[in-house]
Amino acid sequence: MTTGCILQIALLLCFSITALSRSFNLLQFQQRSTNLECQRLMMKLSGTPESCLNNRTNFEVPKEIEQPRQFQKEDAVLVIHDMLLQIFEIFGKNLSHTGWNETIIENLRSELSDQIDRLKAILDENTEEENPTWENSTTMLWHLRNYYTRIVQYLNAKSYSSCAWTVVWTEIYRNFSFISTLTDYLQN
Repeated sequence: MTTGCILQIALLLCFSITALSRSFNLLQFQQRSTNLECQRLMMKLSGTPESCLNNRTNFEVPKEIEQPRQFQKEDAVLVIHDMLLQIFEIFGKNLSHTGWNETIIENLRSELSDQIDRLKAILDENTEEENPTWENSTTMLWHLRNYYTRIVQYLNAKSYSSCAWTVVWTEIYRNFSFISTLTDYLQN
């Protein structure tokens, strides 16, 4: 009787790990594709005027993101999800002074939204199957959210000017290289 239960539990655990591994592989592929598309869309918005260079500021990217330690897959998914969510929200702010093509912004936000939904599904699946503890990620997420708060405060302080958006565009574009690095942690 006990052997049968142990065998069933072992099979269920193996199946769950295999399914989750496939989810991470698919997610990694989708994330890379989305990153490239977001970068392509952002390049269509670019046009860094030289006159805006004196407006640059250091938003202080969290060290955990800039130089990531060995992330667990679940931690990487959580951080990428939060980064994309924050970027999505930033590009929903007052864009009237940018002169950017609204269709490109809508496409960028759509790409971000789709990937946020995919990541949320993986996070929900992971929570159901493994009951993860993300205490280690809490501090990292707090630093990350403060970083994005500084970006929004900068935009507010500069009255969402064209130059302020140019500086923020540069910073957000750089974020996609961090997201690409984190995406590499989704490999088996």
